[in-house]
Amino acid sequence: MSQTPSLKSQQFRVAGMDCGSCAKTIEVGLLSLKGVDSALVSFTTGIIKLSYDPMYVNETAIYDRIVALGYTVERISEVPKSPTDGCKYNQNHQHEHHCVDIPKTDTAHWKFWTTNRRGQSVILAGVGLILGLVAQKMALSVWIARFFYGIGIIIAGYPIARAGLFELRLRRADMNLLMTVSVIGAVILNDWFEAGLVVFLFSLGSTLQLFSFGRTRNAIRALMNLTPSIATVKRNDEEVSVSIGTVEVGETLVIRPGGRIALDGIVIKGASAVDQSAITGESIPEDKLPGDVVYAGTINQTGFLEVKVTHTANDTTVAKIINLVEEAQESKATSQQWVDKFASIYTPIVILIALAISLIPPFAFSQAFDVWVYRALVMLVIACPCALVISTPVSIVSAIGAATRLGVLFKGGYALETAGKLHTVAFDKTGTITQGLPTIQNVYSISASIEKILEIAASLEIQSEHPFAKAIVAEAYKQRIKTITPENFQSFPGKGVWGSLNEQTYAVGNRRLFKEIGIPILSEVASILAEVELKGQTPILVGNEKQLLGVIAVSDGLRLEAAETVRLLKQAGVKKQVMLTGDRDVVASSIARQIGITEYRAELLPQDKLAEIQKLQRNGVVGMVGDGINDAPALAAADISFAVGGIDIALETADIVLVGSDLRKLAYAVNLSRRTVSVIQQNVVFSLITKGLFLLLGTFGIVGLAVAVLADTGSSLLVTANGMRLFQVKDNFHYTSPRVEKRL
Repeated sequence: MSQTPSLKSQQFRVAGMDCGSCAKTIEVGLLSLKGVDSALVSFTTGIIKLSYDPMYVNETAIYDRIVALGYTVERISEVPKSPTDGCKYNQNHQHEHHCVDIPKTDTAHWKFWTTNRRGQSVILAGVGLILGLVAQKMALSVWIARFFYGIGIIIAGYPIARAGLFELRLRRADMNLLMTVSVIGAVILNDWFEAGLVVFLFSLGSTLQLFSFGRTRNAIRALMNLTPSIATVKRNDEEVSVSIGTVEVGETLVIRPGGRIALDGIVIKGASAVDQSAITGESIPEDKLPGDVVYAGTINQTGFLEVKVTHTANDTTVAKIINLVEEAQESKATSQQWVDKFASIYTPIVILIALAISLIPPFAFSQAFDVWVYRALVMLVIACPCALVISTPVSIVSAIGAATRLGVLFKGGYALETAGKLHTVAFDKTGTITQGLPTIQNVYSISASIEKILEIAASLEIQSEHPFAKAIVAEAYKQRIKTITPENFQSFPGKGVWGSLNEQTYAVGNRRLFKEIGIPILSEVASILAEVELKGQTPILVGNEKQLLGVIAVSDGLRLEAAETVRLLKQAGVKKQVMLTGDRDVVASSIARQIGITEYRAELLPQDKLAEIQKLQRNGVVGMVGDGINDAPALAAADISFAVGGIDIALETADIVLVGSDLRKLAYAVNLSRRTVSVIQQNVVFSLITKGLFLLLGTFGIVGLAVAVLADTGSSLLVTANGMRLFQVKDNFHYTSPRVEKRL
């Protein structure tokens, strides 16, 4: 169906999926509804993204289809306008939309087994199995034993059979259909105990898997609970409590000590320490003063703050992070794409082999029909590729969840896999290796006063976002020098700026710009420039069309963790580190020497950095580390890009975002990537070996249905547990983030 303006998009949260094939089942089931244009189901997040035409299908029909498949569903509404907003589907098929708080089922809590219908059915199936076995051992009537076995089979087997029959209608075969066929076959063969045991073991195994995987899902969903639903806002000189969904940009939040900040904003009054660990992963609180940025979900610790709102509830940094993490979980790594393709070919082949096993020996070799049918049923159970399909996503979700808690955001499976393959890491200098907070060290007067030089430079640089420009403007404000609005303003990336002030044209930039303009640099000026550069400072030239007026010496301090970052990357096995900068060679050489980088490229324009990245790629996988603002071509060209600094821009530009701006987490990202790839490989190999071994054992009648179920669910549980080990991975470097004291 083509896209039309009448299509409606909606998201739902589905519960009850315990295998990757479940997501595919729901997708196929929804797409079979007339009017559904697209359906994307993420097993890892439990979220359905749906596009449909309300003229042909409504939400009730969508809910009914999902419930018919054996799952429960909740609608995900936008940020509520009031505390009671939200819609939930009535499971009793009364199609109502209640305005209530939607309680989330915690599948990782033990009460799940007694309060959730799925957990209850497992318990009842176990009780029925035990009672049936007791009746059988006491030599009671066979019908009493079958009655108890039947109770367990019906209670736990009904949702399995319902989903399996729906799969059959969709011309698909998943574990539910295979299990249903196996149980019916066991009953026909009068092996009621085995049928009851198969249902119980399968239900228990899939529920345990759901229970285990729920821990990872819940940990990531905890991000959604960071922001409070109510904010205190100043309106008409009064403090009022309102839903965060009603707060507009520009309004003033009031945050008292101990309160959680509801929305992103800028401090306009007060001073306090703010715990930003939920966003950045850094345990040390950040001191906040007027003019500083604060994020939704962080905790005000010591002082009273008034904050001007800069982002609405749906546009906060934490909302972007949640969206990024969900998208990252949904994106498929290269290994997962291979597994999915393999499984799609593997399953039909196995079904054909099972049919051959059940028919060829009885008809061609006069073997016992029931024996070979039983063996075919065993093979079908063993052959289901659940463990194989789940082996990759559970590892990726666990790794992404662990990294998110430490302030490292991966934008998907590809980024997670590629980071561990790095051969070379290229660093931008300003704002990446350096703090990005340069200061004016000196102003050299040549043909104008110091005040005039600062006035010209600040007037032309006031609109620039470059750290050096901000330093010049800050120094002018400090000395109470008024700026002038420039005319005919032009910016030359990597060189400087040009514009007219009071009908006189001026330029501010580096030597390359002044050489192109044709302004001569006299020998006495050259000695000043040499002196500035020997100190590791950067000279900013200021002049008019005829002559050089002065030189501003700017220096940017190194990040305190820069040298340790280089050491940790070498320790992690990254073979080469290179610094790329537009700065002078002598400055680049001084900085590279201080942090332990042996290779650098200086005096590069943005296009030159792009060319350098392409050269480095000849030797292997290249990662580019920048601040997410400049060097966009180089970041885009690299095999994988890392962004530090401004969170808003970094979230849009990089494959991996270091939210806390601590460079040392580069090494953590590399190591986590390698561990994740190793765990995925372990899971895939284990799944294939287990399947192959038990397929042989089942074919030759060495193992029965119960063992087959144990082999299938057991392997799924083991790969889940192995993947979830990544969620417990901590940053092994045991450091606290270095901090630069604020200048009051």
